[in-house]
Amino acid sequence: MTKLQSISPIFVVEDLPRALGFYQDVLGFDIAWSWGAPVDIAAVCRDEVEVTLAQRTDERPHGPARVYLRVSGIDAYYASIEAAGAEIRVPIGDRAYGLRDFRVVDPSGNELDVGETLGGRT
Repeated sequence: MTKLQSISPIFVVEDLPRALGFYQDVLGFDIAWSWGAPVDIAAVCRDEVEVTLAQRTDERPHGPARVYLRVSGIDAYYASIEAAGAEIRVPIGDRAYGLRDFRVVDPSGNELDVGETLGGRT
């Protein structure tokens, strides 16, 4: 039987070096790999999450996109992202659907919803 193990979104970005800086400096990701000369696609990882960032080109015109990341320790993560000056689209709060979450926007307009289960850790 096939078992799906993970999902890795691909975000098309306007400025790859700027996007890589945002994901590293604001969101706390590390560069996992990069490809091209000059680099036009790269992946960033944090814990079990990988996001691929691809430079917008005529062949890659799409974006922005949106993903939902489940985390633990959401309040500390939110505070660090807010302190780094990120654009917070939806402030942190407890939601009727059972999650405490917020939404942050990367420099190319891609949206990351970040949430933690209320009353317990995911």
